[in-house]
Amino acid sequence: MLYSFTEDAEAEQNVVEELLVETLVNPETCSIMSEMGDTLQIHYTGKLLADGKVIDSSLSRDPLVVVLGKRTIIPGLEQSLLGVCEGQKIRTTIPPHLAYGKRGYPPTIPADAALEFEVEVMSLIQATPWQKMVNDVFPLVCLGLVPTLLGMVGLYLYNKANAQRPGKKKAKDKKSKNK
Repeated sequence: MLYSFTEDAEAEQNVVEELLVETLVNPETCSIMSEMGDTLQIHYTGKLLADGKVIDSSLSRDPLVVVLGKRTIIPGLEQSLLGVCEGQKIRTTIPPHLAYGKRGYPPTIPADAALEFEVEVMSLIQATPWQKMVNDVFPLVCLGLVPTLLGMVGLYLYNKANAQRPGKKKAKDKKSKNK
C-alpha cells in the first residue's frame, strides 16, 4: 500500500504523545541545574516534526530570556528546560498537547503538530531565596486576599443597604412621643 508524504507525516505526528529530551552537548562542569524560578538565556531553533520546516529561531537575534514557571513559552519547552546546565545543548520533541494543541498557530503551525526544538542554554541565573519565596508564597497570599476583600466589600454594601435612615415621618413620630 502506498502512502503520500502528508499521510506519513500526519501518522508520525500522532505517534508523539510524551515529551522527549535528548542531551546533545554536556558542559565540562555542571554545578547548578535549572529549577523553577531560575532565569535562562537560550538560543533555540524550532521545527515541525512532520517535515522539518523551521518555525522559529533565535539564532539571528539576541538569546531569549526565560523565567521558568512564568509560562512565557509553550509548556513542553519550559518542562524540557528544567534540570539543564549553563552550556548544555538539548533536543526536545514536544507532543501537540504540550505545544499549540488542536488550534495550532496558523499559518505557521498546523493543528495537532508535534514540534522539535534544539536549545542551547547560554546562561543560567538562579533565583535568590527571596525570589523563590515571593514566587511561591505571593500567589497563595493573593488567593487568600481576593476572597477576603470581596467579602469585606460585600459586608460593607450589605450593612449600608440595611442601615436605618431616619426619614421625615419617623422624626415627626419621635417629636410627638417626646411631648
